[in-house]
Amino acid sequence: MGRQWLHAKRAVVNNRKGQIVGKLVKEITVAAKLGGGDLAANARLFAAVEKAKKASVTRDVIERAIHKGAGTGGEKTDLTAVTFEGYAPHKIPVVVECYTDNVQRLAPEMRVLFKKGILGTTGSNKFLFDHLGIVEAYTPAAGADLEAAAIEAGANDFAPLGHNENDDIPAEGVTGARFLCERTAIHSVSEWLKANGWTVITSEMGYLAKSYPELNDAERVEVGEFLHALEDNDDVQRVWAAFR
Repeated sequence: MGRQWLHAKRAVVNNRKGQIVGKLVKEITVAAKLGGGDLAANARLFAAVEKAKKASVTRDVIERAIHKGAGTGGEKTDLTAVTFEGYAPHKIPVVVECYTDNVQRLAPEMRVLFKKGILGTTGSNKFLFDHLGIVEAYTPAAGADLEAAAIEAGANDFAPLGHNENDDIPAEGVTGARFLCERTAIHSVSEWLKANGWTVITSEMGYLAKSYPELNDAERVEVGEFLHALEDNDDVQRVWAAFR
């Protein structure tokens, strides 16, 4: 009896890992479907594969997902990319990227999840975000010149990044940064950084909010719970919000 809680905890962790892998495979499949199976010519696919590798998804699984999406294997994908826009509680703008094989099922699920927020408001809220390439990395070089690295890599902007913002960055002994670039430049920026001693931990297309509303502690908890509920949906691939 005494250790049943431990087995239950392990089951939750394993289920969570399986959900993450499933979402990464979906992302690779859809990226290959939209832009073909050549990583060098498909920045979205390159970013998806990089994320999968970091999550220890096997090469065979990655290759099968690419072939399925590109239609070069024995089966083709029926996944569709769908984006929902709305607002979390306290008017926090949200963009929700989904990959689904049943849009008619997903739409009412989103309406239920957004019962504490607003879904499908008049007009788009994407103007509140920048849609761009995001590359996060760190280098063991103390006091690295981030501006010079951004220029050489071909990024448009940069910001220092620490362990508190991304826990994949070691807490000590490194210099971390987030590089922002054109969506088509994700591959070249990542490759330059890797070739020059940086460890790339994030390489993806994303939406960054242009501003972040002020919230009190209770409001932050409510918004956080709302966003976690969205992310737990199997068809939800990524949630972007003006929240940090």
